[in-house]
Amino acid sequence: MTDINNLSVNAIRVLAADEVQKANSGHPGLPLGCAPVAYELWGKHMNHNPKNPKWVNRDRFILSGGHGSSMLYALLHLFGYGLTVEDLKNFRQDGSLTPGHPEYSHTVGVEATTGPLGAGMGMAVGMAMAEAHLAATFNKPEFPVVDHYTYVLGGDGCMMEGISSEAFSLAGTLGLSKLIVIYDSNKISIEGSTDIAFTENVQKRMEAFGFQTITVEDGNDLEAIGKAIEEAKADKTRPSFITVRTQIGYGCPAKQGKASAHGEPLGVDNVKAMREFLGWESEEAFYVPQEVYDNYNKLAENGAKAEEAWNTLFADYCAKYPELKALWDKYFGEVDAKGLLEDEEFWAYEDKAVATRALSGTMINRLKDRLPNLFGGSADLAPSNKTHMNDAGDFSKDDYLGRNLHFGVREFAMAAIVNGIQLHGGLISYGATFFVFSDYTKPMLRLASLMNLPVTMVFTHDSIGVGEDGPTHEPIEQYAMLRSLPNFNLFRPADATETAAGWYLAVTSKTTPTGLVLTRQNLPQLPGSSKEALKGGYVIADSTKETPDAIIIATGSEVSLALDAKAELAKEDIDVRVVSMPCVDLFEQQSAEYKEAVLPKAIRARVAVEAGTDFGWGKYVGLDGAVVTMHGFGASAPAGILFKKFGFTTENVVNTVKSVL
Repeated sequence: MTDINNLSVNAIRVLAADEVQKANSGHPGLPLGCAPVAYELWGKHMNHNPKNPKWVNRDRFILSGGHGSSMLYALLHLFGYGLTVEDLKNFRQDGSLTPGHPEYSHTVGVEATTGPLGAGMGMAVGMAMAEAHLAATFNKPEFPVVDHYTYVLGGDGCMMEGISSEAFSLAGTLGLSKLIVIYDSNKISIEGSTDIAFTENVQKRMEAFGFQTITVEDGNDLEAIGKAIEEAKADKTRPSFITVRTQIGYGCPAKQGKASAHGEPLGVDNVKAMREFLGWESEEAFYVPQEVYDNYNKLAENGAKAEEAWNTLFADYCAKYPELKALWDKYFGEVDAKGLLEDEEFWAYEDKAVATRALSGTMINRLKDRLPNLFGGSADLAPSNKTHMNDAGDFSKDDYLGRNLHFGVREFAMAAIVNGIQLHGGLISYGATFFVFSDYTKPMLRLASLMNLPVTMVFTHDSIGVGEDGPTHEPIEQYAMLRSLPNFNLFRPADATETAAGWYLAVTSKTTPTGLVLTRQNLPQLPGSSKEALKGGYVIADSTKETPDAIIIATGSEVSLALDAKAELAKEDIDVRVVSMPCVDLFEQQSAEYKEAVLPKAIRARVAVEAGTDFGWGKYVGLDGAVVTMHGFGASAPAGILFKKFGFTTENVVNTVKSVL
């Protein structure tokens, strides 16, 4: 390496090590080993502009090994993304811009929240899919206005996690040539050599998935790294996988190549020894020579010039193709929430019994004409989930214009990919599976909630109504699991109006993911159902008395059951209020006055009815109330028999209400 390149690489190492040492917490191993890769990629091959971090045609970089965040923060500081030396000194401290793992929307320049290993790999695949679809939609031969790469860096842990195999299998099938995976292969994990648990030929696996595979034998060889990146870019039919043989903790003689370099500070003496080994001129913490800053500023200017050239190209494109400019504005603009709320055709329905999964399918096909950037699909269950967009084409290696995604039986990766599509920008993404398999999607939905990312997940077959498939396919505890997730709206509609409300909520949300929980079995259209469902809970049928004798709270398919029970109770002069609660999360966001109006504290006779566990309902029924819920797993039998077997009958709800009076 030339002196300035050597200094620039070592600046990343020194800053990263100083960050971890000052915090007395962190992971210096990856930053020390991968600094040359990071410098070569960001400085010589990636199109990015620190002056405009949200430039739409920038290359994306995801640090899947998020524990190496000190390296990413060093890069963002050196390239001028706004992180100061003071920010680096506050690494891992409360309220800092440099948290322990990278956080999207918290730190400028961070493209995705990462930390759970492999997650970044899945999200990178989603970003590459978004780029391919947008390029097919907007590009003209002389105007490649969407033309950028997605780079993702991860290590052995990312490759061990099953999500990476799920995601890369799909990426290879789709031929996502703008996806470039960089594998930090140092053969060390927390417990020691990876040989104790991981001896497969990773390159052969990636080759089998359909990737071009390239190997760089020396992770300090900038020229070889650069050549590999250009070779990856040159392949126009396959995604690329670059293995870089690195040494964890490189530059720290006492730690390099050892597991102890991974997740603990190097120690004051070892940091000093590292500086000596690297020939660093100063022992002052966080010191970087001006010539290094000058070099990074010069490299950053190349990114500014790249954006300037793109801006000129895009202006000419808009002038020549005004209809595509109008479409672009729809893709990258906000959804017209007011217009959709007042759109009578969107909210229209037939007064007949229909499964909410089928109603959701109707809503999707209404939305796909109103939102041309709606882009999603199912984990091999579209006919059951009813998520197919008619006449919208299938996204494939042969047709990136298609809007229907086929994730295959890969729920974990699907949820990460949906996150990546949404993170990319320009598209509204959704995925789908059976509600019981929300267990597979939960880790990535948690990241979506953390990132304030308004993705949508369609969950059908929402209860024991699944019937003959039995308890393996009948969700019980999943309601409580997803309701416990902060910043996540779990929406279980009771009929067509509430289903439309769920989709309205999903596509107009700006910061919160939505899970739509839908029935397999047909449900009646309910009198009293309204757009009030957007408040999460509302009075669907009230008592004629000023103070109701009791309140029945129900969700989804059990709302009609609650209404039937109300009618039976009325015959005995017991007058109850029925509250439909499609979204507990939204109801909790309403004013204290509204919540009191719906569920007056003075009325202690309450019954909650839901075909899931009772976990969480105590908050609403109190010590004096009762529940009609599941108290174990389901069974294999026709749905009608199961609802009777487990007490979801008018008679049982009536008797339960009587028991609390």
